[in-house]
Amino acid sequence: MLLEVKNLKKYFKIGHNAYLKAVDNVSFSIEKGETLGLVGESGCGKSTLGRTIIGLYPPTEGSILFEGKETAHLTEKQRVPLTKEMQIIYQDPYACLDPRMTVADIIAEGLDIHGMSRGAERRKRIFELLELVGMNAEHANRFPHEFSGGQRQRIGIARALAINPKFIICDEPISALDVSIQAQVVNLMEDLQKQLGLTYLFIAHDISMVSHISNRIAVMYLGSLVELAPSAEVMDRPIHPYTKALLSAVPFADPDASRARDRIKLSGDVPSPMSTQTGCKFASRCPQCMECCKTQAPEMREVSPGHFVGCHLFDGKE
Repeated sequence: MLLEVKNLKKYFKIGHNAYLKAVDNVSFSIEKGETLGLVGESGCGKSTLGRTIIGLYPPTEGSILFEGKETAHLTEKQRVPLTKEMQIIYQDPYACLDPRMTVADIIAEGLDIHGMSRGAERRKRIFELLELVGMNAEHANRFPHEFSGGQRQRIGIARALAINPKFIICDEPISALDVSIQAQVVNLMEDLQKQLGLTYLFIAHDISMVSHISNRIAVMYLGSLVELAPSAEVMDRPIHPYTKALLSAVPFADPDASRARDRIKLSGDVPSPMSTQTGCKFASRCPQCMECCKTQAPEMREVSPGHFVGCHLFDGKE
């Protein structure tokens, strides 16, 4: 087991006795060499979860085990060796690169911090990384504004790979890119995973793209996981009402098939993450809501081998 997250919570204090529950009691694990896709609508806490795992946000409660070692409450100094093993690729390729630094200095930032290579060896490593992500050595002395969005994201990937990490959090790395470029970046990441033995937490809101790259998919709603299963299971046999609604919103290339299918339309508004309501967070929008859903929060349970769901419809069906 490479990464294990247990009962993780991340609350932000926003007033007197008022908290925004961005991540609320999340548990999952990732095996070495696996890609876990994390999907959900905007604002559900996906990016906050990723940033809490890597240590950009301190967790409120819970445990984060990386290779069996607790990392949730490390000091900044204790965390430095961990950054060699765990890296992040950010969502916005326009904002995550320092405009005053050359591409070479951006990519080599991790190498310099950890003292991994200097001089000619450093330059050679930069050229290797540029070639690895489909760019040229001549790009090393240019600045970020001289590149397209797809090229900037490749630079971000090269920066993440520079110190040979085992685990990379991909925080919506394709959402700011054109559709044609998205496929190139996803294919590049798949090739790098096979070549370097990487493990990914792939965060996105496009469930069809996530299913393409992921071994398993976790579906998140308002800070909590509602379903976790192998990709094929989620796409072909979703069982949580929210997952079914997400999949029904995926567009089809065939307009006739798209018009013929039954679209699940959710009523009501998304509850506030500051809400202190009890029960299931999806209850106010769920077409199959029962009385117990309004008072008791469901627990994640295994309804078939490897398929977990947090829903009262499946109570007692392990």
